[in-house]
Amino acid sequence: MKIIGVVLAALIVLIQYPLWIGKGGWLRVWDVDRQVTAQKTKNGELQRRNAGLAAEVNDLKTGTEAIEERARFELGMVRPDEVFYQYVDKTPPTTVAVRGK
Repeated sequence: MKIIGVVLAALIVLIQYPLWIGKGGWLRVWDVDRQVTAQKTKNGELQRRNAGLAAEVNDLKTGTEAIEERARFELGMVRPDEVFYQYVDKTPPTTVAVRGK
């Protein structure tokens, strides 16, 4: 009777091994679920970025405001009837001295 109990316990352990550690086991399922959640988060961020880029492309194709804004900020252009003033801060930048050995 004792031998039958040991054999049945061994069979239960052998059946549980693939369920928990095997190729399609619970540990693998939890890992894949974590990866899917991370990928969905990344996809959402990329979709928001793509929507912003699509809106910017649409603005550049249809209107002149976006083109003018880019010309002003990226190229420093001004209109002929405007006067551009640039103020330069005279305070020197702070530096941190690092002493060597």
